[in-house]
Amino acid sequence: MKISFAKATVPTEGALVVGVLEDRVLTPTAADIDARTQGLIARAMAASRFEGKRDQTLLLLAPAGLELARLLLIGLGKAADIDAKVAQSFGGGAVAQLQGAGDQVVAIAADAIAGAPIGAADFAANAALGARLRSYRFDKYRTREKKEEKPSVKKLSVLLSDVTAAKQAYQPLDAVADGVFLTRDLASEPANVIYPESLAAKAQTLSELGVEVEVLSEKQMRKLGMGALLAVGQGSEKDSQMVVMQWKGAGTDEAPVAFIGKGVTFDSGGISIKPAAGMEEMKTDMGGAAVVIGLMKALALRKARVNAVGIVGLVENMPSGNAQRPGDVVTSASGQTIEVINTDAEGRLVLADALWYAQDRFKPRAMVDLATLTGAIVISLGDYYAGLFANNDDLAERLLGAGAKVSEPLWRMPLDDQYDKQIKSDIADMKNTGGREAGSITAAMFLKRFVKDTPWAHLDIAGVTWSKKDLAVTPKGATAFGVRLLDRLVADHYEQK
Repeated sequence: MKISFAKATVPTEGALVVGVLEDRVLTPTAADIDARTQGLIARAMAASRFEGKRDQTLLLLAPAGLELARLLLIGLGKAADIDAKVAQSFGGGAVAQLQGAGDQVVAIAADAIAGAPIGAADFAANAALGARLRSYRFDKYRTREKKEEKPSVKKLSVLLSDVTAAKQAYQPLDAVADGVFLTRDLASEPANVIYPESLAAKAQTLSELGVEVEVLSEKQMRKLGMGALLAVGQGSEKDSQMVVMQWKGAGTDEAPVAFIGKGVTFDSGGISIKPAAGMEEMKTDMGGAAVVIGLMKALALRKARVNAVGIVGLVENMPSGNAQRPGDVVTSASGQTIEVINTDAEGRLVLADALWYAQDRFKPRAMVDLATLTGAIVISLGDYYAGLFANNDDLAERLLGAGAKVSEPLWRMPLDDQYDKQIKSDIADMKNTGGREAGSITAAMFLKRFVKDTPWAHLDIAGVTWSKKDLAVTPKGATAFGVRLLDRLVADHYEQK
């Protein structure tokens, strides 16, 4: 779908989308059309339950007095509440309603709305972002899809008076959308296509954008003492990898902010094998790594004025005669020893070595890891909030704020020393699981043991990496939850102004 910006005028083909405020208050374009059509919109609203509440829709077919095939009304809610999120939902709602209707051309009216805290140019840019994000579709392997099942919209134009301002506002948002799409693509691919070596190769393509990319082999990781990460992948025929990505957008003297992702490209559970039902979903256990790779692409594309490091530990957790066993003791890069109680608690072993390496080599000013780490966080928070654990209140508040701005909400969970007792081992420095009680918290406490004094946050994204239903700007499937959140974190707090 091609997105463009154009001068405001009532189109003569396809579909037009206009906003309506709460209590059926018409926006300028809607009011103009209502006047042209002798009160068409007012009559249609009066005959329906549409009141202009946020995200309500009312579709009019072949509206009399217009050359349009369809006129779509979308509720914007109260003017005082219209912000970037409302604009994105407006654009996403337009695509959701019309991409299966048959029209190839769609126009969205981005009016200046009195009393709204967002101007027309920013509203237009965010509506375009929402439309693009909602238009995503992973159809690489669909070879016999019926024509009527394919999205029809080919061109989407956003209409407003100041086209130049809207284009300027949209440019960085479009770059972030590119990062989101890369993450969604990676998480959607099956495990026979995305495995450690092939995922590392995907990350290497970012070098074309100016990102410095290194791939550490098993031999190199072994030399660095990464016994925890390597133990996870030793049962697989696929070699484990670690990818280090550097974006240097702020000069050489500034310490970077580091992002670390869990990249278990398929998680069978290992010897502690998972039940068969739902195991196919474990192709997404590299969701954290996919977010980090997509984030690095977004930062590079929008030329972010920040030094950022992305590190992803890539392994495949498989059962075999060479797989690690429950009861094994492994030595991490930090020198700490770990008794492996459950081989399905493997992501924390990967992150342990990746976190240590990030601190040891780059001395970052802040560090955030992302992982589809525990089923316990899904039980706690469901599929809307991601779990946030942090050793630093300022970093936690920054992440909470960034998440709220982009509709990727976080809920802060405790990191209390009382929970640390659950991972005490009788024969090693720690166990890799503390049992069922407080499972997401004890997993975070495990990771904390591999963090020094660096401000650090852990995001458990197990419940939000894949959506089983359509959302405002996210179709069913891979969500890329975290890319926009972390880009906003960087833009607000770490990027040079």
